[in-house]
Amino acid sequence: RARMKLASEIPGLDLSFHAAADWNDPAALQRCLDSVAKADIIVATMLFMEEHAEAVVPAIRARRDSAAAVIGCMSAPDVVKLTRIGSFNMDGSKRGAFDFLKKLRGKSDKNQTGGAAQLAMLKRVPKILRFIPGPAQDVRAYFLTLQYWLAGSDGNVVNLVRFLVNRYASGGHAHLKGKLKADPPIDYPEV
Repeated sequence: RARMKLASEIPGLDLSFHAAADWNDPAALQRCLDSVAKADIIVATMLFMEEHAEAVVPAIRARRDSAAAVIGCMSAPDVVKLTRIGSFNMDGSKRGAFDFLKKLRGKSDKNQTGGAAQLAMLKRVPKILRFIPGPAQDVRAYFLTLQYWLAGSDGNVVNLVRFLVNRYASGGHAHLKGKLKADPPIDYPEV
């Protein structure tokens, strides 16, 4: 559905989704690997099981430096460490962004569970980073990607693609950079 909504806005968009649950079929896994090999922007999520992560990590690693952006979230550490979005990367080579995020996290509320505290931080950090120029905007983009994905409605998936293409498009789609308008992530009630 997102692909159909975006077709007129982003001519030539090749938007593909691959579910690790389908990778028991070698043809399905190969379709995923083929998509990764030619992708400009890669978003890898929900790859917790070791065999799922191991199936795609080499392909993502091979594209990491040449793709416009690679975002690994809510996945095994090997997948998350492949994140490279603008000047922000999570391979551990630059500690500045992580140290900065720890300071932004602040003190946790003793009444909140670990998950609730993380969700509160996820919503708070992009609001703060909005006012800090430079590389902080790439960190903000990572957190906004998480927000779009976690509330994965049709509208949020469409705006996730708009947001990433608008910020990071390169190659044949570089002319779209700065031209698309993405609405902020739609926040749905937890209950």
